[in-house]
Amino acid sequence: MTSLNESELNDLSKISQVYYMIPILSELETHQKRHGLDLAQSLDYLHDVLVNSKPSVERLLDERQNNGQIKDKAQARKSIAGSAFSQLVKYTFLKLKSQGEIRSNIFITSNPAKHALISDMVTIGVGDETQKPDMDLAIYSVTETNQLNKCFIISLKTSLRERAGQTYKWKLLLEIATSDNPIKEKYNITYKSTSMPLVGFVTVNFYNEINNPQHRGMFQFFDRAFIGKPLKSDFIENLSRLPRFVNENL
Repeated sequence: MTSLNESELNDLSKISQVYYMIPILSELETHQKRHGLDLAQSLDYLHDVLVNSKPSVERLLDERQNNGQIKDKAQARKSIAGSAFSQLVKYTFLKLKSQGEIRSNIFITSNPAKHALISDMVTIGVGDETQKPDMDLAIYSVTETNQLNKCFIISLKTSLRERAGQTYKWKLLLEIATSDNPIKEKYNITYKSTSMPLVGFVTVNFYNEINNPQHRGMFQFFDRAFIGKPLKSDFIENLSRLPRFVNENL
């Protein structure tokens, strides 16, 4: 029996019906069967899933362009690149929750900045302005009275070239806002939430930038970073460990 609520079931249904997600999700299932992986293990191969599904997605773009549904195939391809990764992670998370591998009081949202329970937690005041992190997903837990318990905000990037620094800079700003120091007073930095979110980063590292020294140094600012590739590293974890991380920390 599924542990998903109506909203989560609707999210699963919507993702599975997005035209470019159909071949991607098919490749996810094929990859699992081909390599004998369970769903959690398949998180370590999201890079391969996205790469292997590109020809099928490209054929769909050709069809839609020929039918007049899209005008600029290059622009459509660019939009798909980031969105597909986010939706693939969210879909897999919800499927894992439906299998009982994620606690029932843990949820995921792809619009954290506007989420009623999360918005205050991700807002830092700087004078009369506010700063929010570059975040694509948030995984959060709620109490028995449906109040926010803990939250893990995630920046999802297909490569490290894509604004990865924005999130860790916001994390540094959060550290300043929640400690006693002259910088906070100098710039009038304020933070109203009574609890801080965990800040994470997830990538599939399309351009093999992971071992660049400058990028490696960036990862120490995150509470946890994950990669959708089956590699061993002392500074980033395999994405298959995400379910365990959220169950233990949220």
